Amino acid sequence: MSDRWYEKAVVYCLDIDSFADSNGDGCGDIRGLIGRLDYLSRLGVTCLWLNPIHPSPNRDDGYDVSDFYNVDPRFGNLGDFAELLHEAGNRGIKVIIDLVVNHTSDQHPWFQSARSSPDSLYRDWFVWSETEPKDRKQGMVFPGEQDETWTYDRTAKLWYYHRFYKFQPDLNMKNPAVREEIKKICSFWLQLGVAGFRMDAVPFIIEETEPGNPTSPMDFEFLSELRQHVQWRKGDAVLLAEANVEPAQLTEYFGDAGGSSNRIHMLFDFMLNSKIMLALAREDPEQIIDALRDAPKLPQGGQWATFLRNHDEIDLSRLTAEQRADVFNRFGPEPEMQLYGRGIRRRLAPMLGNDRRHIELAYSLQFTLRGTPVLRYGEEIGMGDDLNQPGRHSVRTPMQWSLLPNGGFSTADPEKLVRPVISDDEFGYSKVNVTLQRHDPNSLLSWFERMIRTLREAPEIGSGECKHVDVQVPPGVLVHRADDGTGTMVFVHNLGTEPGVVDLSSLAAEAEFPNDVLADQEYPEPGKLDAIRVEGHGYRWIRLRRTA
Repeated sequence: MSDRWYEKAVVYCLDIDSFADSNGDGCGDIRGLIGRLDYLSRLGVTCLWLNPIHPSPNRDDGYDVSDFYNVDPRFGNLGDFAELLHEAGNRGIKVIIDLVVNHTSDQHPWFQSARSSPDSLYRDWFVWSETEPKDRKQGMVFPGEQDETWTYDRTAKLWYYHRFYKFQPDLNMKNPAVREEIKKICSFWLQLGVAGFRMDAVPFIIEETEPGNPTSPMDFEFLSELRQHVQWRKGDAVLLAEANVEPAQLTEYFGDAGGSSNRIHMLFDFMLNSKIMLALAREDPEQIIDALRDAPKLPQGGQWATFLRNHDEIDLSRLTAEQRADVFNRFGPEPEMQLYGRGIRRRLAPMLGNDRRHIELAYSLQFTLRGTPVLRYGEEIGMGDDLNQPGRHSVRTPMQWSLLPNGGFSTADPEKLVRPVISDDEFGYSKVNVTLQRHDPNSLLSWFERMIRTLREAPEIGSGECKHVDVQVPPGVLVHRADDGTGTMVFVHNLGTEPGVVDLSSLAAEAEFPNDVLADQEYPEPGKLDAIRVEGHGYRWIRLRRTA
């Protein structure tokens, strides 16, 4: 891989506690993950993104951190983590971890000290107000689960700010000592060998909160400071950020007004994600075309990270009310399928009716669009969701490995599991698991392996320019291309159910020996590109030329 290895990576996201349990206590752990690295290597994963690994009261799935310099004892210890980095590196897999520094747990020693005395070294590490702020009921991230963003602490006799739950007090980013501590945290984990960080809630990290001001100023320079610090410590380390903000603000997260790429390396493409969901719901690619056309130009080295499903709900807040209603009606029509009034808390397979062709189409589309693909654990086998679980836990059920009890995730009694394994008739582990699909060359898992191998042979997809090809197409068909110094590929995706034929002869002059490198079925050779057939919910990856 190049120095910008992240441009050609395949990122696999997982929760350690729900992936593989090595000691039978019902909770996944690092040793269990190490035992599954060969599976991930065979799948084609080149980067692991681990959701929070730190000690925590675990009231918010580990996002309420009580010690930034250790590993949650449920998962193992620092020695186990160092072994994970070593074994992953042996397989060519890099590891990034969640950096959750917008807030701490209210049980963190920093906050306990801060609230105990006005003379505490840590009092100014958090955001306080002597009077009840006027914006106390504004800016909630989890509407319906939060009542406020300011809470009165009787010990400190002050109000403290928390953008998230009240047990997650925000750190004060105006305080230079806090900034230095965050850099120190990064240095610690980089020294251990992580390849970078997925930064949680970045807009709130750079928010300089002012009591009573719902639009507090943002200090983007901290991102520049952090980028410089991280890269001095490890030259190829990457910062992957979560920033679901207005499109006009996105380029500020990548770099300064001078056009330099001196802040975040990668941003999750929330806008593209919601547009893909809308396109799939309407069977109309128009919104994807708009997203490709309207995307801001990134500085060199800036990269999008694409996803269909992640560890949270599908966030549709950037869509209009009408567009959001279309997606809800198609993919999450029941109230228990929705969350926070803005999202869907389902996995992709049940959303698409467990229709294999539709699932392949959706992931073929994601993996061929601009940026670096991120895949959530279990999606490669078509896992389902458990809507009986609260909130986001519906998509955080244990990985289904085999026909063994608990799906091979753990030998513990079922009631001791971190969360129940799915066991229904359609998506239960007796029907959907790695072992069954490993022995079936036509399984979804086998398809993912082939698709990812093909992706690795087409570097222009990750690092090249992605553009819509404006030709006459049947309803529901999208044509786009990827170009860089290594060659050119063109992609045809049919979001509708009826077959179609596309005339791409306008590209013939650029083609040397056009050929399908991946498709939903066997098609006639592309030939002169004047009659490219694609079935309903079909797709074709066609290489036009290769120069390197």
